Amino acid sequence: GAPSCSGSRSLPFEFEQGRSESSGDEDDDDEDDEEEEVEEEEMEGDTGARFGTDDGELDSDDDRERMINLTELTPYILCSICKGYFIDATTITECLHTFCKSCIVRHFYYSNRCPKCNIVVHQTQPLYNIRLDRQLQDIVYKLVVNLEEREKKQMHDFYKERGLEVPKPAVPQPVPPSRGRPRKVLGSVFRIPPELDISILLEFIGANEGTGNFKPLEKKFVRVSGEATIGHVEKFLRRKMDLDPACQVDIICGDHLLEHYQTLREIRQVIGESAVQDGLLVLHYGLVVSPL
Repeated sequence: GAPSCSGSRSLPFEFEQGRSESSGDEDDDDEDDEEEEVEEEEMEGDTGARFGTDDGELDSDDDRERMINLTELTPYILCSICKGYFIDATTITECLHTFCKSCIVRHFYYSNRCPKCNIVVHQTQPLYNIRLDRQLQDIVYKLVVNLEEREKKQMHDFYKERGLEVPKPAVPQPVPPSRGRPRKVLGSVFRIPPELDISILLEFIGANEGTGNFKPLEKKFVRVSGEATIGHVEKFLRRKMDLDPACQVDIICGDHLLEHYQTLREIRQVIGESAVQDGLLVLHYGLVVSPL
Protein backbone atom coordinates (compact mmCIF):
# COMPACT_ATOMS: atom_id res chain seq x y z
CA GLY A 1 0.00 0.00 0.00
CA ALA A 2 0.97 3.68 -0.32
CA PRO A 3 2.98 5.05 2.61
CA SER A 4 1.18 7.33 5.03
CA CYS A 5 2.09 10.96 5.47
CA SER A 6 3.55 10.36 8.93
CA GLY A 7 5.64 7.42 7.72
CA SER A 8 7.11 9.27 4.76
CA ARG A 9 8.24 12.16 6.99
CA SER A 10 9.94 9.99 9.68
CA LEU A 11 13.00 9.18 7.58
CA PRO A 12 14.75 12.60 7.75
CA PHE A 13 14.18 12.77 11.51
CA GLU A 14 15.85 9.38 12.06
CA PHE A 15 18.70 10.43 9.78
CA GLU A 16 19.42 13.56 11.83
CA GLN A 17 19.28 11.57 15.06
CA GLY A 18 21.79 9.03 13.71
CA ARG A 19 24.20 11.76 12.73
CA SER A 20 24.20 13.26 16.22
CA GLU A 21 24.89 9.90 17.90
CA SER A 22 27.73 8.64 15.69
CA SER A 23 29.52 11.12 13.56
CA GLY A 24 32.19 8.56 12.59
CA ASP A 25 29.77 6.64 10.39
CA GLU A 26 28.86 9.65 8.23
CA ASP A 27 30.74 8.45 5.17
CA ASP A 28 29.20 5.01 5.30
CA ASP A 29 25.69 6.36 5.80
CA ASP A 30 25.80 8.98 3.00
CA GLU A 31 25.13 6.47 0.27
CA ASP A 32 22.30 4.84 2.24
CA ASP A 33 20.73 8.23 2.95
CA GLU A 34 20.83 9.22 -0.71
CA GLU A 35 19.14 5.95 -1.66
CA GLU A 36 16.45 6.51 0.99
CA GLU A 37 15.81 10.06 -0.25
CA VAL A 38 15.53 8.84 -3.86
CA GLU A 39 13.10 6.09 -2.80
CA GLU A 40 11.10 8.60 -0.77
CA GLU A 41 10.78 10.98 -3.76
CA GLU A 42 9.73 8.10 -6.02
CA MET A 43 7.13 6.95 -3.52
CA GLU A 44 5.70 10.48 -3.07
CA GLY A 45 5.56 10.98 -6.82
CA ASP A 46 3.96 7.58 -7.25
CA THR A 47 1.34 8.44 -4.60
CA GLY A 48 0.41 11.70 -6.30
CA ALA A 49 0.02 9.99 -9.65
CA ARG A 50 -1.96 7.18 -8.10
CA PHE A 51 -4.52 9.53 -6.55
CA GLY A 52 -4.58 11.96 -9.45
CA THR A 53 -3.43 14.97 -7.39
CA ASP A 54 -0.47 16.00 -9.56
CA ASP A 55 -1.10 14.64 -13.03
CA GLY A 56 -4.86 15.13 -12.92
CA GLU A 57 -5.56 11.71 -14.40
CA LEU A 58 -8.98 11.55 -12.70
CA ASP A 59 -11.70 13.96 -13.84
CA SER A 60 -12.59 16.89 -11.64
CA ASP A 61 -16.17 17.62 -10.46
CA ASP A 62 -16.70 20.04 -13.35
CA ASP A 63 -15.62 17.43 -15.89
CA ARG A 64 -18.02 14.90 -14.39
CA GLU A 65 -21.03 17.25 -14.78
CA ARG A 66 -23.39 15.96 -17.45
CA MET A 67 -24.23 18.41 -20.19
CA ILE A 68 -27.98 18.35 -20.93
CA ASN A 69 -29.45 19.42 -24.24
CA LEU A 70 -32.25 21.97 -23.98
CA THR A 71 -34.51 19.70 -26.04
CA GLU A 72 -34.57 17.22 -23.14
CA LEU A 73 -36.15 19.86 -20.88
CA THR A 74 -38.41 21.43 -23.49
CA PRO A 75 -41.52 19.33 -22.63
CA TYR A 76 -41.36 20.64 -19.04
CA ILE A 77 -41.12 24.36 -19.89
CA LEU A 78 -43.60 24.62 -22.78
CA CYS A 79 -47.18 25.84 -22.52
CA SER A 80 -49.55 23.23 -23.95
CA ILE A 81 -51.92 25.96 -25.19
CA CYS A 82 -49.63 28.24 -27.23
CA LYS A 83 -46.78 25.68 -27.65
CA GLY A 84 -44.25 28.34 -26.60
CA TYR A 85 -42.03 28.77 -23.56
CA PHE A 86 -43.77 29.79 -20.34
CA ILE A 87 -44.30 33.53 -19.97
CA ASP A 88 -45.61 34.51 -16.52
CA ALA A 89 -45.89 30.81 -15.65
CA THR A 90 -49.21 30.24 -13.88
CA THR A 91 -50.22 27.00 -12.14
CA ILE A 92 -53.72 25.66 -11.46
CA THR A 93 -53.89 24.83 -7.76
CA GLU A 94 -56.34 21.96 -8.28
CA CYS A 95 -54.17 19.84 -10.59
CA LEU A 96 -50.79 21.66 -10.63
CA HIS A 97 -50.68 22.01 -14.41
CA THR A 98 -48.87 25.14 -15.61
CA PHE A 99 -49.51 27.48 -18.55
CA CYS A 100 -48.71 31.01 -19.65
CA LYS A 101 -50.81 33.45 -17.66
CA SER A 102 -52.42 35.06 -20.70
CA CYS A 103 -53.17 31.63 -22.21
CA ILE A 104 -54.95 30.18 -19.17
CA VAL A 105 -56.87 33.40 -18.43
CA ARG A 106 -58.12 33.50 -22.02
CA HIS A 107 -59.04 29.80 -21.82
CA PHE A 108 -61.14 30.37 -18.69
CA TYR A 109 -63.28 32.90 -20.55
CA TYR A 110 -65.17 30.02 -22.16
CA SER A 111 -64.37 27.00 -19.98
CA ASN A 112 -63.92 26.16 -16.30
CA ARG A 113 -61.84 23.01 -16.93
CA CYS A 114 -58.10 22.46 -17.09
CA PRO A 115 -56.97 22.31 -20.75
CA LYS A 116 -54.64 19.42 -19.96
CA CYS A 117 -56.53 17.02 -17.66
CA ASN A 118 -60.10 18.35 -18.08
CA ILE A 119 -60.68 18.59 -14.32
CA VAL A 120 -63.21 21.18 -13.14
CA VAL A 121 -61.06 23.96 -11.67
CA HIS A 122 -63.97 25.91 -10.13
CA GLN A 123 -67.67 25.78 -10.82
CA THR A 124 -68.06 29.51 -11.51
CA GLN A 125 -64.74 31.30 -10.91
CA PRO A 126 -61.78 29.23 -12.15
CA LEU A 127 -59.52 32.30 -12.01
CA TYR A 128 -59.65 32.05 -8.22
CA ASN A 129 -57.61 28.81 -8.38
CA ILE A 130 -54.54 29.91 -10.32
CA ARG A 131 -51.24 31.16 -8.90
CA LEU A 132 -48.08 32.62 -10.45
CA ASP A 133 -45.13 30.21 -10.31
CA ARG A 134 -42.18 32.61 -10.07
CA GLN A 135 -39.60 29.90 -9.38
CA LEU A 136 -40.50 28.00 -12.53
CA GLN A 137 -40.45 31.23 -14.54
CA ASP A 138 -36.96 32.04 -13.24
CA ILE A 139 -35.81 28.57 -14.32
CA VAL A 140 -37.23 29.10 -17.83
CA TYR A 141 -35.47 32.45 -18.16
CA LYS A 142 -32.16 30.87 -17.07
CA LEU A 143 -32.49 27.95 -19.49
CA VAL A 144 -33.60 29.83 -22.60
CA VAL A 145 -31.02 32.39 -23.66
CA ASN A 146 -32.31 35.96 -24.17
CA LEU A 147 -35.94 34.93 -23.62
CA GLU A 148 -36.48 37.40 -20.79
CA GLU A 149 -34.85 40.25 -22.72
CA ARG A 150 -36.93 39.55 -25.83
CA GLU A 151 -40.14 39.42 -23.80
CA LYS A 152 -39.38 42.72 -22.07
CA LYS A 153 -38.59 44.38 -25.40
CA GLN A 154 -41.84 43.13 -26.97
CA MET A 155 -43.84 44.41 -24.01
CA HIS A 156 -42.06 47.78 -24.19
CA ASP A 157 -42.74 48.08 -27.94
CA PHE A 158 -46.38 47.05 -27.45
CA TYR A 159 -47.09 49.86 -25.00
CA LYS A 160 -45.05 52.46 -26.89
CA GLU A 161 -46.83 51.77 -30.19
CA ARG A 162 -50.16 52.43 -28.49
CA GLY A 163 -49.00 55.51 -26.64
CA LEU A 164 -49.42 53.85 -23.24
CA GLU A 165 -47.19 54.08 -20.21
CA VAL A 166 -44.94 51.05 -19.83
CA PRO A 167 -45.81 49.36 -16.51
CA LYS A 168 -42.97 49.19 -14.04
CA PRO A 169 -42.16 45.93 -12.23
CA ALA A 170 -43.64 45.74 -8.76
CA VAL A 171 -41.09 46.37 -6.04
CA PRO A 172 -41.95 45.07 -2.55
CA GLN A 173 -42.30 47.96 -0.12
CA PRO A 174 -40.61 47.70 3.29
CA VAL A 175 -43.04 47.34 6.16
CA PRO A 176 -42.59 50.19 8.66
CA PRO A 177 -41.97 49.03 12.23
CA SER A 178 -45.12 49.24 14.32
CA ARG A 179 -45.14 51.10 17.60
CA GLY A 180 -47.18 50.07 20.57
CA ARG A 181 -49.98 47.56 20.19
CA PRO A 182 -50.41 46.04 16.74
CA ARG A 183 -53.44 47.25 14.89
CA LYS A 184 -56.00 44.79 13.72
CA VAL A 185 -56.30 44.80 9.95
CA LEU A 186 -59.90 45.12 8.87
CA GLY A 187 -61.24 43.58 5.73
CA SER A 188 -61.29 40.19 4.09
CA VAL A 189 -58.12 38.15 3.90
CA PHE A 190 -59.12 36.90 0.46
CA ARG A 191 -58.41 39.34 -2.34
CA ILE A 192 -60.29 39.24 -5.62
CA PRO A 193 -57.94 39.03 -8.63
CA PRO A 194 -57.80 42.32 -10.59
CA GLU A 195 -58.83 40.51 -13.78
CA LEU A 196 -62.35 40.07 -12.36
CA ASP A 197 -63.43 43.69 -12.59
CA ILE A 198 -67.18 43.36 -13.29
CA SER A 199 -69.84 42.16 -10.82
CA ILE A 200 -73.17 41.16 -12.36
CA LEU A 201 -76.59 40.35 -10.96
CA LEU A 202 -78.62 37.87 -13.01
CA GLU A 203 -82.37 38.40 -12.61
CA PHE A 204 -84.97 36.04 -14.10
CA ILE A 205 -87.90 37.60 -15.94
CA GLY A 206 -91.11 35.97 -17.11
CA ALA A 207 -92.73 33.08 -15.29
CA ASN A 208 -91.63 32.02 -11.82
CA GLU A 209 -88.15 30.58 -11.94
CA GLY A 210 -88.10 26.83 -11.39
CA THR A 211 -91.58 26.15 -12.76
CA GLY A 212 -90.34 25.03 -16.19
CA ASN A 213 -88.20 22.09 -17.24
CA PHE A 214 -85.01 23.61 -15.91
CA LYS A 215 -83.18 24.06 -12.63
CA PRO A 216 -83.26 27.42 -10.85
CA LEU A 217 -80.07 29.41 -10.88
CA GLU A 218 -78.37 28.93 -7.50
CA LYS A 219 -75.97 31.90 -7.63
CA LYS A 220 -77.27 35.15 -9.04
CA PHE A 221 -74.21 37.19 -8.12
CA VAL A 222 -71.20 36.53 -10.34
CA ARG A 223 -67.87 38.35 -10.67
CA VAL A 224 -66.22 38.07 -14.06
CA SER A 225 -63.78 39.81 -16.35
CA GLY A 226 -65.02 42.83 -18.26
CA GLU A 227 -63.85 41.12 -21.45
CA ALA A 228 -66.48 38.39 -21.02
CA THR A 229 -69.26 38.59 -23.60
CA ILE A 230 -73.00 38.02 -23.48
CA GLY A 231 -72.26 34.72 -25.21
CA HIS A 232 -70.26 33.65 -22.17
CA VAL A 233 -73.13 34.65 -19.88
CA GLU A 234 -75.56 32.57 -21.95
CA LYS A 235 -73.26 29.54 -21.77
CA PHE A 236 -73.06 29.99 -18.02
CA LEU A 237 -76.86 30.05 -17.73
CA ARG A 238 -77.32 27.01 -19.97
CA ARG A 239 -74.81 24.96 -17.99
CA LYS A 240 -76.10 25.91 -14.55
CA MET A 241 -79.78 25.51 -15.43
CA ASP A 242 -79.42 22.40 -17.65
CA LEU A 243 -81.26 24.12 -20.46
CA ASP A 244 -82.32 22.26 -23.54
CA PRO A 245 -80.56 23.33 -26.76
CA ALA A 246 -83.94 24.22 -28.21
CA CYS A 247 -84.50 26.75 -25.42
CA GLN A 248 -83.74 30.32 -26.44
CA VAL A 249 -82.06 32.62 -23.90
CA ASP A 250 -82.65 36.36 -24.18
CA ILE A 251 -80.47 38.66 -22.05
CA ILE A 252 -81.58 42.23 -21.46
CA CYS A 253 -79.92 45.21 -19.79
CA GLY A 254 -82.33 48.03 -19.11
CA ASP A 255 -84.39 48.31 -22.29
CA HIS A 256 -81.71 46.86 -24.55
CA LEU A 257 -81.73 43.32 -25.93
CA LEU A 258 -78.06 42.35 -25.90
CA GLU A 259 -76.08 40.62 -28.64
CA HIS A 260 -73.67 37.71 -28.13
CA TYR A 261 -70.58 39.64 -29.20
CA GLN A 262 -71.02 42.55 -26.75
CA THR A 263 -68.62 42.59 -23.80
CA LEU A 264 -69.74 43.44 -20.28
CA ARG A 265 -67.33 46.38 -20.10
CA GLU A 266 -68.78 47.88 -23.30
CA ILE A 267 -72.32 47.41 -22.02
CA ARG A 268 -71.53 49.17 -18.75
CA GLN A 269 -69.88 52.07 -20.58
CA VAL A 270 -72.63 52.52 -23.17
CA ILE A 271 -75.71 52.09 -20.99
CA GLY A 272 -74.16 53.87 -18.02
CA GLU A 273 -75.29 54.12 -14.43
CA SER A 274 -78.88 53.20 -15.26
CA ALA A 275 -77.69 49.60 -15.67
CA VAL A 276 -75.79 49.58 -12.37
CA GLN A 277 -77.37 48.86 -9.01
CA ASP A 278 -75.19 49.00 -5.87
CA GLY A 279 -72.09 48.51 -8.01
CA LEU A 280 -73.63 45.52 -9.83
CA LEU A 281 -74.33 45.33 -13.55
CA VAL A 282 -77.94 44.09 -13.62
CA LEU A 283 -78.76 41.65 -16.43
CA HIS A 284 -82.24 40.17 -16.90
CA TYR A 285 -82.64 36.90 -18.72
CA GLY A 286 -85.73 35.25 -20.18
CA LEU A 287 -86.28 31.77 -21.52
CA VAL A 288 -88.27 30.97 -24.63
CA VAL A 289 -88.98 27.33 -25.36
CA SER A 290 -89.42 26.71 -29.07
CA PRO A 291 -92.56 24.71 -29.95
CA LEU A 292 -91.97 21.16 -31.15
